[in-house]
Amino acid sequence: MENKVKRLELLVVNGDQSKPLSFEVRRMVNAGYVGRNLEAVKAHIEELRREGITPPPSVPMLFPVLSDNITTGNEIEVVGSKTSGEVEFVLLLHREDIFVGVGSDHTDRDLERQSIIKSKQICPNILSRKVWRYKEVQPRWDELLLQSWVKRDHGDEEILYQKAYLGSLLSAADLLELVESKMDDWSDGKQGLVIFSGTVPILTKDFMYGSSFRGELIDSRLNRMLTCDYRIKKLDYLRGAGTI
Repeated sequence: MENKVKRLELLVVNGDQSKPLSFEVRRMVNAGYVGRNLEAVKAHIEELRREGITPPPSVPMLFPVLSDNITTGNEIEVVGSKTSGEVEFVLLLHREDIFVGVGSDHTDRDLERQSIIKSKQICPNILSRKVWRYKEVQPRWDELLLQSWVKRDHGDEEILYQKAYLGSLLSAADLLELVESKMDDWSDGKQGLVIFSGTVPILTKDFMYGSSFRGELIDSRLNRMLTCDYRIKKLDYLRGAGTI
């Protein structure tokens, strides 16, 4: 039986115009520890160390993710009580074009202590429904701003959680080159490939396990923004449910 391909219905935005894009997800890769500034990378690794997560053997790192484990929806379900989002830019390779979105690599921090790669599978990747063409923002790439906001459980106030320019991360071109260098079948494998960029350090002392997460990619030159905004729903409706 042929596997069913995950299809995302997106909108390519340019000014006041938008064009639908039906994107078939064939493969997905999550990058990590991608800061250009080594001190920023060390800061993120220290954030993880405080949570009991073993530092990576090398940086940057790439992780394969189940190709259907992505959504543009506004709500996700999670099993653990300690899950959190990470704002990232997202590259989508479609035929001869590259599109840019904003997303969140939502991660189960308890599971991450045992296995980073497994923690990437248990929660979905979230992607903005609207995307830009990469070639349109490439000339000012480093000026684009990533930021995220979190609402605490049972609270209405949004707290600024992350904020940094893309100039602090591995560039899109370098990220593509890195992924290509790790894939033996790049010519065929790049079609329908989704790459989550890796994230920037948090502004709070510790991870926030909130009730909602909002990630933004801001192009201040054109006064526009991409957003992924979602609620986190914990599967806690069964009393005495097994935890093994």
